Amino acid sequence: MAHERQGLMRSLFDEYITMYASRDDRLTTRLSDNFSGYAGSSDILVTDKEEWIRITRRDFAQVPKPLHIEMLDLSLQDLSEDILVITAFFHIHLPDPEEILSRETARLVLIFRLEGEAWMITHSGISIPYGLADGGEIYPMTRLEERKRELEQMIEARTQELAEANRQLEILSNTDGLTNIGNRRYFDRVLQEEWNRGHRATSPLALIMLDIDYFKRFNDHYGHLAGDACLQRLAHALCQSGRRAGELIARYGGEEFVVLLPNADSRAALDTARHIQQVLASLAIPHHQTSPSIVTVSLGVASMIPSSDYSPVELVRQADAALYQAKQSGRNCIRSYG
Repeated sequence: MAHERQGLMRSLFDEYITMYASRDDRLTTRLSDNFSGYAGSSDILVTDKEEWIRITRRDFAQVPKPLHIEMLDLSLQDLSEDILVITAFFHIHLPDPEEILSRETARLVLIFRLEGEAWMITHSGISIPYGLADGGEIYPMTRLEERKRELEQMIEARTQELAEANRQLEILSNTDGLTNIGNRRYFDRVLQEEWNRGHRATSPLALIMLDIDYFKRFNDHYGHLAGDACLQRLAHALCQSGRRAGELIARYGGEEFVVLLPNADSRAALDTARHIQQVLASLAIPHHQTSPSIVTVSLGVASMIPSSDYSPVELVRQADAALYQAKQSGRNCIRSYG
C-alpha cells in the first residue's frame, strides 16, 4: 500500500512538472477551488484561484517555449488519506541561456487534496533565491550579505505561509463542505480524544445521533437544492443550540448528525436531545410529505463511562441502536439506549 501511495505521489508530481515545463495550459484545470499559492520572490499569498490562473498564463506568455527542469531532490509526504505534500528542488533552465536561474536552486511545494475522485492542487509555492544585480553586474556579488539576510527572511516568511496553508488545509479536511460544521473525520478524531479523557477521569461521555425524518421524500418533492438548504439550516440551528462546554456537533453522513457531550450522563444527554428536538421543530421547515407538515428528526441517545473494556465504537453503536428504535417507534421522537 505504501508503495502504491509513493507511486501515486510521483505520478502526480511528474504530471505537474511536465505540464509546467511544456507550458501546458491544462495545468490550470488541476487547481482546487480552495487554492492558495505564491510565486518566485513575491511576498503575496494568492488565495483566489482565478488570479492564480492569470499569473500562470502570464508566466507562460512571457516564456512560451518549453523549460528544462533539472531535478535535484524530491520529498514525498503522505499526510493523510486525502492530503499529499510534495517538495521538489531543481534548477530551471530557460530557453535562452542565462546565469541566474540555471545556477540557483528553486524549491517547489505542492499540496494535493483528493476532491471526489480527482487529486487537485490546493497549494503551490515556488521559491527562487535570486536578486537584481547592481550596475553592470551579471550576478549581485556586492549585495551578497544583504541578499543572505533577505533570503533568511524569505525562508521564514515562506515557512509561515506553508504553516498557514497547512492550517487552512487542516480546517478544510475537518469541515463538511455543505454545512460548514465538523465532518465524520473530525468527529472520529474528537470522539477518540474525549474517550481517552473520559477514561482517565472516569467521567461519562454521551452521544446523540439524529436523522431527518423522511428526507428522501423531502428531496424528491422539493428538490436537492432545497434539501441542501434544509441541511444547512439544521446544522446552523444545532450549533446555536449548544449549551455544554466541549460539545461537538458534526455531520455524520447524508442527513444524519451527531452531538458529542463530554461529562454528560444519560439524564443530561436526554435533556439536551429534548432541547435539540424543540429547537429544530421551531424552525418549522415545510415538509408536506409528513403528517406534521414540517421537518422533524428522530434522535438516539447513549451515555457510558469509557473504559478499556470497550472502544469508542461501542458508544456509536449504542446511539445508533437507540436511533433505530426511534425510527421503529414512528419517528419524530427520542429513544435512549438500554
